Amino acid sequence: MFQRLREDINSVFDRDPAARNFLEVLTNYPGLHALLIHRLSHWLWRKNLKWLARSLSTFSRWLTGIEIHPGARIGRRFFIDHGMGVVIGETAEVGDDVTLYQGVTLGGTSWNKGKRHPTLADGVIVGAGAKILGPFTVGAGAKIGSNAVVTKEVPAGATVVGIPGKIVKRTEPDAAEVLEVDPERREAMRRKFGFDAYGISEDMPDPVARSIQAMLDHMHAVDERIERMCQTLRKVDASYRDGRLPELRDEDFADILDDADACAMPEKAPAAREAPATTKGDDGRGTNG
Repeated sequence: MFQRLREDINSVFDRDPAARNFLEVLTNYPGLHALLIHRLSHWLWRKNLKWLARSLSTFSRWLTGIEIHPGARIGRRFFIDHGMGVVIGETAEVGDDVTLYQGVTLGGTSWNKGKRHPTLADGVIVGAGAKILGPFTVGAGAKIGSNAVVTKEVPAGATVVGIPGKIVKRTEPDAAEVLEVDPERREAMRRKFGFDAYGISEDMPDPVARSIQAMLDHMHAVDERIERMCQTLRKVDASYRDGRLPELRDEDFADILDDADACAMPEKAPAAREAPATTKGDDGRGTNG
């Protein structure tokens, strides 16, 4: 028991640089208080003392602002930072070394009995305000962005952001074989389409930008394969002639690019959208241009 207590307190020092000493952590961290009370209420729950366990859980909610159902299973070195508004449901399971921030909900989407809350594997980090809803697993080492709403399984090591939650980073690609994309050709295709991912780097990914980038990469891979097929056909049949592909003209994308520029920099709308200048003719009446 004392070993568990020492682990829980040390986890605060490991993940919160504001923690200064043992006494401060033990007396002023509501996340630690909620965890310690939950360990007792969960023990009572397993001993079939349901009412007493729920009453202790309610007291903990009143004291800390953190609601953990006594039936939830919490692993070792669990850390709730700040904590206000955290809700963990009855059938939720939390692994070791998991970190939650304020406003996180591990909830369900069904009123049926049985497993209806998520399972967080070891090392998961859940940002402030995130909602993880449903009886699925969030893989080891995954990160859930602030205010994300996650309703389906998350692979190990992935990063999920947005509403609904979208995977923006994986430790490994899904496909066994991934075609390498030449960075120079990728950049040329981006310029051709007028797409620059809104200046967002890989460290701050945007789901829409990543989706467009994936489509461009796929188009590049298809283009490479078609080119190889044409080369093979020329070797087989000397009379084979390549047909010219339709050109991508800049004017075909002018309206789309103007709209994108207007959304990105409304104070610098395209000049083409300004009203034509009005000058006065000899008769004093206004005439266009």
